[in-house]
This record gives sequence, C-alpha cells and structure tokens, in this order.
Amino acid sequence: MNNSNQTILIVDDNIDTVELLRKRLKAEGYNTEEAYDGEEALKKVYEVYPDLIILDVMMPKMDGYEVCQRLKTDDRTKFIPIIMLTAKSDVESKVKGFDIGADDYVPKPFDYRELSARVRSLITRKETAEKVIEEEKTESVRKLIDSLSHEIRNPIVSIAGFTKKVYDNLPPGDPNKPYLMTILQEAERLERLLKEILNLKMIAIGFLENVNPKIAIEEILEELEKEIEDKAIEVETDFKDVPSFYIDKEHFKIVLRNIIKNAIEAMEKSEKRLLKISLEQVKNEIEIRISDTGKGIPKELIKKIFDPFFTSKVYGPGLGLSVALTIVQYYKGFISVESEPGKGSTFIIRIPVKGR
Repeated sequence: MNNSNQTILIVDDNIDTVELLRKRLKAEGYNTEEAYDGEEALKKVYEVYPDLIILDVMMPKMDGYEVCQRLKTDDRTKFIPIIMLTAKSDVESKVKGFDIGADDYVPKPFDYRELSARVRSLITRKETAEKVIEEEKTESVRKLIDSLSHEIRNPIVSIAGFTKKVYDNLPPGDPNKPYLMTILQEAERLERLLKEILNLKMIAIGFLENVNPKIAIEEILEELEKEIEDKAIEVETDFKDVPSFYIDKEHFKIVLRNIIKNAIEAMEKSEKRLLKISLEQVKNEIEIRISDTGKGIPKELIKKIFDPFFTSKVYGPGLGLSVALTIVQYYKGFISVESEPGKGSTFIIRIPVKGR
C-alpha cells in the first residue's frame, strides 16, 4: 500500500500526543493533518476529507463522541474510519464509542506498533470496500444502459426513418414539411442523447482533465441559448471565483445540461420564467445551484425524481436526472433538491475539488 496517498487526521488536545503521532505517521509515509478540539476537527474533516481519523475522546468545546456521531450520520463522511483514542478503558466507554459508529478503540497509554497496525488494517478495509462499491456502481450503470439502449434506439430509428420517407415524398412548399423537419431534428437530438448515455459505460475510464466549471456552464448556456430565448426565459448568473478541478468534461457537461433542461421544462407553463445559476466553492467542494420558477416538486416526490423514467406533471419521463446523479456520485459528490410547490425548485450540485 502506498501510504503517501493517505491522509490521517489527528485530533487531540494534548500537543505532545499530536506531535508524537504526527512524527510516527509521517515516518511511515502518511500525510497528516492536526486538530486540537472537536470543532476544529469537524472543520478540518470537510476541508481535507481524510482517509482515517485518530480521535481523542476528552477534548474542549466538543468531545470525541459528539464529533464521531456527527461524522457517522453524515453521508459525506460516514465511511471515514475513526479510531477512538482515550485514557478511559472501561467497558462502558468502549461500548458508547462503538454504538455511535467508531471503527476501533485504543486506550491510552498506547503502544504505537499496535496503533499503527490498526491504522493499516482500517485503511486497507476502507480501500477494499470502496473498490467493491465502485465495481457495483459500474456494473449497475452498465446493466441500466444495456437494458434501456435497445428499447430507446428502435423507436428513434423508426420515427426518423418513416418521417424522412414522408418528408421526401411531399412536394416543395407543402405546409407539413416544417413540422416533419422538426420531428427529424428531435429524433436526431434523441440519438445524440442516447450516445451520451451509452458513453456512461466508459465512466470508469473517463478522461480526467482540468475543467473550469464557469466555462463549462457558459458553454451549456450557449448551447441552449435558442431554446431559452424561444421560451422567453430570463437567465441570472452569479459566478464566484472557484478553482478548476479534475473531471471528465463531457460527464460534467451532461450533468449541467440535464439539470438545466429540466429547469427549462419545469417553467413551460409559468408566468414568471427565471433561470438562476450560481457557482462558488464551499469548503473543498464546487457548489452549483440551478434554480427555476416552475411548479415546484411535492415533498413526497423529491426522492423519486432521480429514478430512471420517473414521470410527474412537472417532469416528463426520462433519464436526465438519473444520469446526472449517477455521474455526480461517481465523482464522490451529491445532488440535493430544495423545492416549494408553486414557487420553483433549486438543484444543488456539490463535487469535491480533488475529485476522485
């Protein structure tokens, strides 16, 4: 195992303990970060997303139990292994630590050789679990795409083929020709969309490049400019200075395109049509907010909108949001939704700057 890629967060209010662990862990090749109380520890976790945390129990401001409980109930951090380090060696203290999700428990004073072995074991276990999860994700995406591509492609080919046949048989100037041309153009658009979806098969070997998120958003808005203008949608943007980050640019643009197009669709019958897009860095994540003034989504449906082919009065059937979520999760990010029926919805995309 290459320890140089692993970061361990040491959390203890005893400076001597922190310094000892820092020197020993660095000697083994680990990167280290340090915090001296519970509040600082939480801040550090969301800044660096460590591979493991060595966490003292008795600390000022917030004890280790509360820190552990908060991290283990947050989807973003619940899989980070935590070793509780404390002078308490009674059974009740150990049980309390395990009950709130601690992965291991080492009493003080400790033998560093034992602690080091526990660190290696937990990091290896975490890497193995992550590998299994990634393989399962890749396989589930492959199965989804394989099962759907055939069902989607056949109708597209039939629609385009028969429409072209009718179009070619009509005389020049026939009033139906523009409508048929629209059908052909939409069939071509669906074919392009299908190709994008099929590209998800290659998600595990995507081409990572340094992507400027502001430029990517602007490119999508330019691509959708005609549709936005035709539907009289006003666009407001608020782009803060954020760093570029490593991601497959086409994957990132698929996410943006799908969510923005859903926002456009949601405002189809709205009197006020305002699309707002903001971009900023929140801790070590890129955050993009895409808001619309559509009908909004009932609370009971919010979790379902990411299901493949979910249909509602607001969104027609499709894969757009499901594909977007799959991609974002692959890059260890997440998408959340805030919505108020009658006023609109906001999709919040967060992707770690350090990516995969």
